[in-house]
Amino acid sequence: MGFNCGIIGLPNVGKSTIFNALCENAKAEASNYPFCTIEPNKGIVRVPDERIDKLAEIVKPERTIYPTMEFVDIAGLVKGASKGEGLGNQFLSHIRTVDALIHVVRCFEDENISHVEGKIDPLNDIEIVNLELILADLETLEKRISKIEKQAKSGDKKLKKELDFLYKIYELLKNEKFAIEIKPQNEDEKNILKSLNLLTAKPVLYLANVDEDSIHGNDYTEKVKDFAKKTNSKFLIICGKVEAEINELSKEEREEFLNELGIQDTALNKLIKEGYSLLDLITFFTILSNEVKGWTIKKGTKAPQAAGKIHKDFEKGFIKAEVINFEDFIKTGSEQKCRELGLIRIEGKDYIVNDGDIIHFRFNV
Repeated sequence: MGFNCGIIGLPNVGKSTIFNALCENAKAEASNYPFCTIEPNKGIVRVPDERIDKLAEIVKPERTIYPTMEFVDIAGLVKGASKGEGLGNQFLSHIRTVDALIHVVRCFEDENISHVEGKIDPLNDIEIVNLELILADLETLEKRISKIEKQAKSGDKKLKKELDFLYKIYELLKNEKFAIEIKPQNEDEKNILKSLNLLTAKPVLYLANVDEDSIHGNDYTEKVKDFAKKTNSKFLIICGKVEAEINELSKEEREEFLNELGIQDTALNKLIKEGYSLLDLITFFTILSNEVKGWTIKKGTKAPQAAGKIHKDFEKGFIKAEVINFEDFIKTGSEQKCRELGLIRIEGKDYIVNDGDIIHFRFNV
């Protein structure tokens, strides 16, 4: 799996409901494990993309393949998780390697569902979880600093620079700030930060889980929204219960239900798309006679590396990329027509792939 998001939050905030609905909604290939073990729930979900649907209508392929993302759902965290409370430090280890975090926050009242802190207070909930992430990262840094301090005694200037950078991150975390605020000044610092796999260095989406009467928001969600804005994070409202119910409906019933609610798309689809955006991803397409496929790459990826997503030999033997603008293809209705009208561009090794490009790669075997 190329890209993934870790789902975190306190117990009883609706994480499992949202995860299960998410996987069902996207027809996921899911591997589920009971939370009585320390294994996470994992689900591979399809990223909705209307452009693939439009291409398939024209090409009529045998196979239509959408980009995918993996969601990793760990058990609820509690105070002291970073020190092992509720096996929290082991749960946290499962999301060290994910690319982004989705932080589910309870924004609903329900006397039948207890709150681990005894009251509904979204900002306090966020503070508890975020502090555990910070404490876990401080422990990681302390171990790394101790190791480098010993090695730096040799007078190695490179190690001294690494130590200075580690101290900088450590001080930021001690002030209860996230490591994502650190801006590496060079490639060495980028590589150091990446190697640490810090939880607080990952982009975050705050997901406000509400009841059926608050799908457009409430006082609790406003607080979460303001917090997300202040921390340059993404924010989304979802009603896990409603989304689970929507999954039980037929396509026609689903559309009618969404119209009644006054919304155009399910929150789950929005969540998947926001996760995609959170990771700074884009999609390019390949078209064969029997297949239309979307490929996921990081924004800023050059043509040879994009070709390598299909097959490493494509990257090694890259010659050129034949590129068609998505809108041009839709207007003309075929690759042949685009070729006749001169709408196919020939791009080389320095071409940065754009979201929506339709590409045919030429390469030497």
